[in-house]
Amino acid sequence: MKTLYIECHMGAAGDMLTAALLELHGDPQGFLRRLNGAGIPGVTVTAEPSVKCGVRGTHIKVTVGGLEEGDHDHDHSHSSLCGVTHIIGHLNVSDRVKQDAAAVYRLIAEAESHVHGVPVTDIHFHEVGALDAVADIVGMCMLMEELAPETVLASPVNVGSGHVRCAHGVLPVPAPATAYLLQNIPMYNDQIKGELCTPTGAALLRHFAERFCGMPVMTVEKIGYGMGKKDFERANCVRVFIGRTEDAQDEVAELICNLDDMTPEAVAFAQQLLFEAGALDVYTTPIGMKKGRMGVSLTCMCAGRDSEKFISLIFKHTTTLGMRENICRRHTLRREESSVRTAYGDVRVKTAHGFGVTKSKPEYEDVAKIARDTQKSLQEIIQEIE
Repeated sequence: MKTLYIECHMGAAGDMLTAALLELHGDPQGFLRRLNGAGIPGVTVTAEPSVKCGVRGTHIKVTVGGLEEGDHDHDHSHSSLCGVTHIIGHLNVSDRVKQDAAAVYRLIAEAESHVHGVPVTDIHFHEVGALDAVADIVGMCMLMEELAPETVLASPVNVGSGHVRCAHGVLPVPAPATAYLLQNIPMYNDQIKGELCTPTGAALLRHFAERFCGMPVMTVEKIGYGMGKKDFERANCVRVFIGRTEDAQDEVAELICNLDDMTPEAVAFAQQLLFEAGALDVYTTPIGMKKGRMGVSLTCMCAGRDSEKFISLIFKHTTTLGMRENICRRHTLRREESSVRTAYGDVRVKTAHGFGVTKSKPEYEDVAKIARDTQKSLQEIIQEIE
């Protein structure tokens, strides 16, 4: 499997991620010509060599109207979500790149909306909405399309420490929007002073990375270094590896117990709690027990590292006095979600691929809503969409 691994030991920013992936590209100058020809208003993107702590890499330089970020106050006429998506929608790039770039901006808008307590439509991106950030995000999305990794993994994210000055004043690191975007993603602070992970970097990682973990066993074919502008005691870079790993497999725990003295409602309640706690799957099987009693076998599938948590939950929320645990190897297809435009509006489509197989189907809830609204059957809507 073609795998991209992103090492975030010095955080992540849009320009650093773009620069790192550019080093993996077979034709970086050709890519830059395509990016500059995409039609981002007034923007020019160049790549220049950069050395941090003796390590050579690439720095991406974005100029807007001939001036680099920090040299002038950016024009914020297109800093709303609507304005930014309008720009993206009219770029000379593929539909997939447009969808990815717009999705990244939606993540940022949702984070800003949550932090500031205002509707998404009222969000103005400040630094994030500037045209240089549009270039970083679109560049990253184009590179992901052209490099075409089958799976994207990333390390836990170093966020830095201290405070950062922004349009709203002085804020703690990670900035509130960054912290929101990194929810449920492993992050840490090893006391390096400064903002290491920006909202743009966090949104790009959240959108593209399927899992955050240590580096897997992989045969590395190429390594890229994307350099930041600031100097620290460590090399300020994002490092990326592209190579081959085995198709997706991981270790799961199968927890099983037999129940004959719980009501169906109580069993369903326990199932719901297990799902909410992050179980991979929970299901029941009807069984016959001693003395002819009818019962159910409750099975909970979870990540192997989480088995203790789910054993505790099962003992707490069921009447069982014991359970069995089997450790299994699980093979999975890689899953992703996209949106397609139909005569009824946008419909989400789930796609799974791997092991030489590709499967896709529309999101049930979207199809069901269209069926209810049109008084058509589910099958009619699915056939029309496909």
